[in-house]
Amino acid sequence: MMNQNVIVSDRKPILGSKTITVSGSSSPMFSSPPTYFTFPRRKFLELLEAADKNSTNINKNNLGAGKIASWVDSMRDSSPTRIRSSSHDSSDNDHKTSWIVQFPSALNKFDEIVNAAKGKQIVMFLDYDGTLSPIVEDPDKAYITHEMREVVKNVALNFPTAIVTGRSIDKVRGFVKLDEIYYAGSHGMDIEGPTNEYAYGESNQGVLFQPAREFVPMIEKLFKILEEKTKWIPGAMVENNKFCLSVHFRRVDEKRWTALAEQVKSVLIDFPQLKLTQGRKVLEIRPTIKWDKGQALNFLLKSLGFEKSEDVVPVYIGDDRTDEDAFKVLRERGQGFGILVSKVPKETNASYSLQDPSQVNEFLRRLVEWKRKTFEEA
Repeated sequence: MMNQNVIVSDRKPILGSKTITVSGSSSPMFSSPPTYFTFPRRKFLELLEAADKNSTNINKNNLGAGKIASWVDSMRDSSPTRIRSSSHDSSDNDHKTSWIVQFPSALNKFDEIVNAAKGKQIVMFLDYDGTLSPIVEDPDKAYITHEMREVVKNVALNFPTAIVTGRSIDKVRGFVKLDEIYYAGSHGMDIEGPTNEYAYGESNQGVLFQPAREFVPMIEKLFKILEEKTKWIPGAMVENNKFCLSVHFRRVDEKRWTALAEQVKSVLIDFPQLKLTQGRKVLEIRPTIKWDKGQALNFLLKSLGFEKSEDVVPVYIGDDRTDEDAFKVLRERGQGFGILVSKVPKETNASYSLQDPSQVNEFLRRLVEWKRKTFEEA
């Protein structure tokens, strides 16, 4: 299938320029020489710089004491938002049972999932932390197991596969160590694809898309400031993900969460072009452009030639609030399935659930076995 892809070109700098040059290609993965077009910078950025109304925007109008309190409450909840229930065990169990009925195990419903995919192309999208690797105290030690690496490699050999993460591409590639997959780092603001023999279809070039490139100097400046501002808080860690920042507080004493939130507030008040969102024991700081994991999913499907195809089944597995953007896109498309990784009931746009990375491993392993069996029977 032929389609038109758009990437920000390296030919002209974005920062300070009145125009933006983009390239289009008619091949699914940019295998032919691109054609360059120039658009007014303002027109292009209008499509990207609209603030996401569903996110928590940090600006001078919403930084009161009440806001700090709400941040801390949200930090305690450890997103996505847990469904509130009574203190009685029986009521808790009723809620959990009801939730499991609504979002059944993807393992128990495996046949239902693959039956819907018969004769169609599955495209896999995977979060990293909490999905492929366990959530750990030290984010720099969120290693993937050898077994999980092998199963992800086998999935990628049978289906186009992408890891969509808030981490930088360099960091997550260092963990995964696979060349067969697509990487969408910084919540989808930095997308690269496999090259040569690993690229999907006839392409021999990878995807390149960086819609927040002009924010890099700002992100680097903020990173240095936050490192200095938070260094006195034991356990706090600021991670530079190139196009966004992560302020990890998993190892911070809960008594110091308010102090940490106040430090973030004191810095972000001077950066109205950035917004704050919440992850699992992490505060995420991103540019206020309308781009997230859901947009990244759509971009990759378009790049693969499946933008308007009825013969594709996207499957997205993730555990975090930021993955909800992708789950929502799948529901809006009316295609594919979102699978939430969680041991407790949470509000979600997913269709199914898995409890932890070990169940993700089992689901992916069974998917590969199903594909191979289907191929042998064909």
